[in-house]
Amino acid sequence: MTYLQHLEELRRRLIVSAIAFLVAFAVAWLFAWDILNILKEPAGALTLNYMTPMEPFLVRFKLALFGSIILVLPVVLFEILGFVSPALKNKERRYTYGVLLMIVAFFAVGVVFGYKVIMPPGIKWLFNVANGQMRPVMSASSYISFAGWFMLGLGVSFETPVFIWLLVALRVVSPEQLQKQWRWALIIILIVASVITPDWSPVTMILVAIPMTILYIISIALAWGTTRKRRAREAEAAEAAEAA
Repeated sequence: MTYLQHLEELRRRLIVSAIAFLVAFAVAWLFAWDILNILKEPAGALTLNYMTPMEPFLVRFKLALFGSIILVLPVVLFEILGFVSPALKNKERRYTYGVLLMIVAFFAVGVVFGYKVIMPPGIKWLFNVANGQMRPVMSASSYISFAGWFMLGLGVSFETPVFIWLLVALRVVSPEQLQKQWRWALIIILIVASVITPDWSPVTMILVAIPMTILYIISIALAWGTTRKRRAREAEAAEAAEAA
């Protein structure tokens, strides 16, 4: 494939991704208020308010934007893999689609985990800080930004096993290094958990840190499996070369 053909292929992939995003945005826009009702559930009986004439439009736009990002993620990843697949061997190409499924699955689990497990107690704790001295008048735009970015952040953080597996596959890190540096990994997990949680309470931070730690352990297991297979193939190749 020539340089110009690569550019044409990239252009086609970008157009497909853009069309997919626009379609997803239109669908999310139509169902924006249904999405809003879903996002309000972790907060319980919460009445949202708007402060400016433009805010209802901006709220619907944010809802459509967050919804479209989640909907279009598999399509964008598929197009990225489709673009790089000609440079891969048949066996590697099969692995890429497995990686795609893993990315989508881990992201979805992270979003659902944040919505079901972290947000309800986190929002309740934040409201209880007022101790009855204040009455909540929640801006709809602020709440959507809070909930949307938090769930997206947790979804991305759940990609840890895939990210580490790719680093191991590319030989950037080794399983031995991952095991040796577990203390630093735990510190980083706690920092990330404190940043992406909706409050600074130890309870919600631990609720985020525990699954991230489990994901790190899973990452080490995946790294060992990948490395053992690769080392076995390299040993067989070395033996075959010596025999020849």
